[in-house]
Amino acid sequence: MLHGGQGTRLRPLTFSGPKQLIPVANKPVSQHVLEDMVDSGVNEVAIVLGNTFPQLVSEYYGDGSQFNAMLTYIYQGEALGIAHAVKLAESYVKDEPFVVYLGDNLLQGGISKYVKKSNSSNYDAMVLLKEVDAPEELWRGRNS
Repeated sequence: MLHGGQGTRLRPLTFSGPKQLIPVANKPVSQHVLEDMVDSGVNEVAIVLGNTFPQLVSEYYGDGSQFNAMLTYIYQGEALGIAHAVKLAESYVKDEPFVVYLGDNLLQGGISKYVKKSNSSNYDAMVLLKEVDAPEELWRGRNS
């Protein structure tokens, strides 16, 4: 699970903690992500931490046992992108199948059916996308 980024578009909410710990429906967003992973049979989870209050993340999740997960923390430090974060997790993942799940994403319906499909296929990779009416508006919002 990737737990990086500065959360600049969510300020002032991110002045005191990472965006992934902002509560949605009484839980941090990344807790919804972790619970979705565990519900999908993924309970060995590496959390790749950026430099935005990483200690708050490890304090909140601890070893993961209260969430039925086994957690490992990998420190990315400066946010150098998703590919860099995945590369840092390479020695943790080794040659096993893995899920990259952004800690600030809520996926409607979760990932369970995709994990099952991936496990029963010979795919090298799967990428989940969401169709939107005006993607250029989403992009424009990122750059403002």
